[in-house]
Formats: sequence, structure tokens, C-alpha cells
Amino acid sequence: MTERPAERTAGPVADRGREDTAVRPLTQRIRTRLAEAADEHERNATVVRPTTGRAPRRARLRLTRVDPWSVMKTAFLLSIALGVVTIVSVFIVWSVLEAAGVWEAVNSTVRDIVGGDEAQSFDVEEYVGLSRVLGFTMVVAVVDVILMTAVATLGAFLYNMAAALLGGVEVTLSED
Repeated sequence: MTERPAERTAGPVADRGREDTAVRPLTQRIRTRLAEAADEHERNATVVRPTTGRAPRRARLRLTRVDPWSVMKTAFLLSIALGVVTIVSVFIVWSVLEAAGVWEAVNSTVRDIVGGDEAQSFDVEEYVGLSRVLGFTMVVAVVDVILMTAVATLGAFLYNMAAALLGGVEVTLSED
């Protein structure tokens, strides 16, 4: 007698001629749920329609609190950027004035007006030299960073206090 191997009824490769009664209801339920999910997605999807004849949607929001810590961090970074821009711009302006010969023209004008031996030794770059001007600009930039950060943070605290009393700033957002 020849023994036949047992037929497999479950697993990835099943007899195609037979329908497995345990698998069919499961696949039907999955298909049904997928169809329901697709229908719900279509209902919830935002459809962009032309706005002919319709007014845009509007939302009225009220800004009632500003986080002082985030204001301080943002103001600090922006004031550092402004300080760097100030230093670079002063350097560029000074270099352009030097290249244009402005300092020599000022020296010769002072020598012509004042005259004498004291005027011959006058040099305007002793007073407005690059290192002196950039040093002063850096001091001003550091003071500006500190002051702008402190003022912005204080402004956030004051806004929060005023918003607690008065309700904050009302903003209307509209859709294009």
C-alpha cells in the first residue's frame, strides 16, 4: 500500500480548487473594513474647489499668552545676528572710505585749514582707525544683544499680564 501525504488546507499555498471556510469570512471582513476606511477617508479629505461665488473661510483666534522663554531665545539669536551684521557693515563702510581716500582727504583738509607744525603731524586714523572703530562697534553690539534680549523678554511678560486683563490680541485668519 502506498501512503499518500496529508493534504495541506492551511498556509500560504492552499488547494486552489477548494475554498477554506475559516479564511473566507476573515478576508471578507478585511475587505469590508478597507472599503469603509476608504469611504471615510474620501469624506474627510479636503477638496480644493474654486472659490467662485463663495466667501473664504475665516477663523478668529485670540493670542492670550506668549512664552517668555521662547521669546528670550529668539530675541537673543536675532540680536546676535544683528550684532554680526553691524560689525560686518561697519568694517565694509570703513574699508570703502579707506579705499576711496577719504582719510587722506580729511588729513590734507585739516593741514590746509590749521596750518603750522602741529597740523603736519595730524593723522585722522589715530582717532578713527580700523581697530578702534571695530572695538567700539563690538562693545556696542554686545550691549545691544543684552538690551534687546532683556527688552523682548520683559515685553513678553508685560504682554502676558495685559492679555490676562484685557483678553489678548484677536487675529482673524482667512483661507485663500
